[in-house]
Amino acid sequence: MPIALLALTLSAFAIGTTEFVIVGLIPTMAADLGVSLPSAGLLVSLYALGVAIGAPVLTALTSRLPRKTLLLALMLLFSAGNLLAWQAPGYASLVAARILTGLTHGVFFSIGSTIATGLVSKDKAASAIATMFSGLTVALVSGVPLGTFIGQHFGWRQTFLAVAGLGLIAVLGSWLFVPRQIPHRHSASLLQQARVLREPRLLLVYAMTAVGYGGSFIAFTYLAPMLEQRAGFAPGAVGLVMLAYGVSVAVGNIWGGRLADRRGPIGALKLIFALLAAVLLLLSFTAASKPLVVLTVLLWGAVAFGNVAGLQVYVVQQAERHAPQAVDVASGFNIAAFNVGIALGAWLGGGIVETLGLQHLPWIGALVVLGAWGLTAWSGKLDGRRPLPPLAAGRVVAH
Repeated sequence: MPIALLALTLSAFAIGTTEFVIVGLIPTMAADLGVSLPSAGLLVSLYALGVAIGAPVLTALTSRLPRKTLLLALMLLFSAGNLLAWQAPGYASLVAARILTGLTHGVFFSIGSTIATGLVSKDKAASAIATMFSGLTVALVSGVPLGTFIGQHFGWRQTFLAVAGLGLIAVLGSWLFVPRQIPHRHSASLLQQARVLREPRLLLVYAMTAVGYGGSFIAFTYLAPMLEQRAGFAPGAVGLVMLAYGVSVAVGNIWGGRLADRRGPIGALKLIFALLAAVLLLLSFTAASKPLVVLTVLLWGAVAFGNVAGLQVYVVQQAERHAPQAVDVASGFNIAAFNVGIALGAWLGGGIVETLGLQHLPWIGALVVLGAWGLTAWSGKLDGRRPLPPLAAGRVVAH
């Protein structure tokens, strides 16, 4: 494995950590900044919106820049954003820091696959991409709980300082080991990308993604306050629960990918969305019990991200039929839809906390996820009229 690929994986690890670690720190940050829980939760929404906007727009605008130059600039901006969060004098400056880091996140993963495949021979392209994206999974398993632990014991600002340090190490590794010349195709223009959004079947898949993840993040954004206020966990124990969740997510990702291989995308997605809705509904009844809520969180992690592989395979299948000239763009928009779902879910969750209370988050999230199940079933019926062909040979699906 090239050392340069490890530098990319470390970048992905740092980015994944800064995206999700805030979930475990929302009560601490809200208390320190003197804002409400929904205002702190809005930091999740704004980051995700930065990702959704940055991926298509900034990738197109920077398509002519050398890949190494762009990579180094992105990770320097990412580190600067986290340093700004570390020293943020107030809520407004923290909002600016989150938006900045979200913008760099979107572009990094848009160009990351190109860079990773440029480091290895063609027959190892899929493995290179998988290695880089494993940084996100490792972030959920170790980076998020460790960052939560740091924030709970040394202050939330120190978490962002640690992530900025990781970003700078990744910059150094990329500067030393990533080749100066990496071949790449120019990204699709904004006009070419917009054409993808005129395809109804692709829009339906994006709706499945956004609604499914939106329902989950209605509750997940406020997991820490639920654990503290409803189950009675001490703030220092939240990191351990996040660790259990991350391990479960890693297992669920593998299971979800294999399920999609066996049952096809629609069959796998319908099952996983149904299980996700059931787990969220179960959380409504177990949230007040320490042992039961931990068990529920483990089940939640197993299905929360298990549908990523199925959704990515499905959007590529639809794109190969309806937009064969822009399959990569269509796949990228599904990542944007994922982040739109996170943004809307966190925002809706904040409204529910303000008007109804924490205890209503899980069952409302379950209803929204059932909406994603309905969209998936509808898409499957439409496929029945004209079955989709298998995924094109050699097509790499990253998430």
